[in-house]
Amino acid sequence: MGLTQAEKVIPGVRWLRGYSARFAVADLIAGITVGLTVLPQGLAYATLAGLEPQYGLYSAFVGGLMYALIGGCREVTIGPTALLALMTSRHTGHGGESGPHFAILLCFLSGIVELAMAVLRLGALVDLISLPVTVGFTSATALIIGASQLKALLGIRGGSGSGFAETIKTVIEKFGEARVSDSVLGFASIAVLLAMRKLKDIKTPADASKGRKTFGVALWLFATARNALLVLVTSSIAFYYDSKGERPFILTGTVKSGIPGFHVPPFSTQLPGPNNTSTEVGFVGMVSELGINIALVPVIAVLGNVAISKAFGGSGINPTKELVALSLSNIVGSFFSSIPVTGSFSRSAVNHASGVKTPIGGIYTGALVLLALGLLTPYFQFIPKAALSAVIISAVIFMIEYEVIRPLWKCNKRELIPGAVTFVLSLIIGVELGLLAGVLADLAFVVYRTARPHISAELETTSSEVPFIIIRPRHSLLYFPAVEWVRNGISKAIKSHGNIPVVLDCRTVNEFDYTAATGLGALRKELDTKKIPLVVLGPSNEVRKMLRETLKSSLLVASNEEELDAVLLELSSESRKGELREVVLPLLPQVSTEQESPPTTTVDIEE
Repeated sequence: MGLTQAEKVIPGVRWLRGYSARFAVADLIAGITVGLTVLPQGLAYATLAGLEPQYGLYSAFVGGLMYALIGGCREVTIGPTALLALMTSRHTGHGGESGPHFAILLCFLSGIVELAMAVLRLGALVDLISLPVTVGFTSATALIIGASQLKALLGIRGGSGSGFAETIKTVIEKFGEARVSDSVLGFASIAVLLAMRKLKDIKTPADASKGRKTFGVALWLFATARNALLVLVTSSIAFYYDSKGERPFILTGTVKSGIPGFHVPPFSTQLPGPNNTSTEVGFVGMVSELGINIALVPVIAVLGNVAISKAFGGSGINPTKELVALSLSNIVGSFFSSIPVTGSFSRSAVNHASGVKTPIGGIYTGALVLLALGLLTPYFQFIPKAALSAVIISAVIFMIEYEVIRPLWKCNKRELIPGAVTFVLSLIIGVELGLLAGVLADLAFVVYRTARPHISAELETTSSEVPFIIIRPRHSLLYFPAVEWVRNGISKAIKSHGNIPVVLDCRTVNEFDYTAATGLGALRKELDTKKIPLVVLGPSNEVRKMLRETLKSSLLVASNEEELDAVLLELSSESRKGELREVVLPLLPQVSTEQESPPTTTVDIEE
């Protein structure tokens, strides 16, 4: 059945085909479950981004709607994440309204960049980021995020520095100012969250009784809603003490109530100055402040979203449609004061485990967030900051992917280098430059392997007992940086094995560039002066075409080992006669002549 006109305009309409009451109930349950997860996370991630808590909730409802209309993977949930919140926090510390303005504009521009990537089909650019670089980046980010929450976890006020080293230094210097009540609450919250997280791993036997299965479902719901339950319990404790006129914990404070209005993203802002003055910054100045993050935030968002889509949706996911859904989530979200958003792996896993049937579950999640903004915000002010920090730390601690180090160390230590570069520089100078350095290190290794391909030189004999040196390149491409490397390798092989025929095995080489082809011709002439034949074994059609179009002299070619045996045998017999003739299987089609051709012919490659 083909797509209807409505499905062509709004792809998400196809989810309504056969949408039953059973699907609606499943999506409702999954939507509410994800909503209970995103509510405390949204508040925490907004704080991590250096913004008031309500901005995390503003970012949590538009993505679900847009993805339901356009997205292709039912499990994916779009919303704020710890990583994007951390990257946003670099631009929100100027004070006043400038913080939210920079965050909202970054969200809008990220969506524009993502949309441009979709139109130009540039989603494959994320393939330039290898797994070791991704692991180094996310692990460093997890440490930075965890370190950034230590002050709130310990109840330490003030202190400067937003980088990893500066934060650790501040915590050490002000450790004596830590509040006992906040510290106890924070560490106890982390322990409770980690313990509750393990409850979902308790499996219910397939043949269990109905009561046992019900208990298993209750345990899973209890573990899934652990963040919301923790916030509820700690807020109740704080509310109890507040009613008695006591404030043992540092609280979140007032959270603005109400659904965000529809506003055009800010294209200018006011930076607070000394003596209650302010300086207006226009669009160009704001873009200059956001800098490389205008490109890097979308790339990171796309990387995460595509990875989640492929993990749950398999190979049937269309990356371009995923890019469009993500871009519109950010563009439209920026009109509702959203910070940059992308897919969340943890919430998508909850969505999957909850039995979601279609992306419509995201709409229910958004509705729950809007309900919370309208009714529950007066109670959010009693949430202890230590509890929110515990929520963040217990989430990002599992982003540290140390388990990949051992297999990489055993199999390919070289791949550890880009990951280590990314990890170390992300901690020292920042995640943006750390990621860029890791990608450049990876590309440098790719270029190095192209310029210095592994080649083996071995002494072999044909079935006719004719000795020869066979040169085997390991890579399927021979490009210009490798020409001199290959020539030097052949020269060393000749010095080791003597002046006998050289065979370049091209059976695994799929492509030559112009420089490599001309270099092969120069090598052939160089060997001719030493009376050493050069034979090309098994070139592909593409390689033959390049050689035909490039070289202006004859070249010995053998399509297979039988032809190679014949060519080398005749070369050997001619050499014994002192008449080394050029023997070649033609690169060009044979041209019939009036004279009979000898059994083995020489063909010059000419235009």
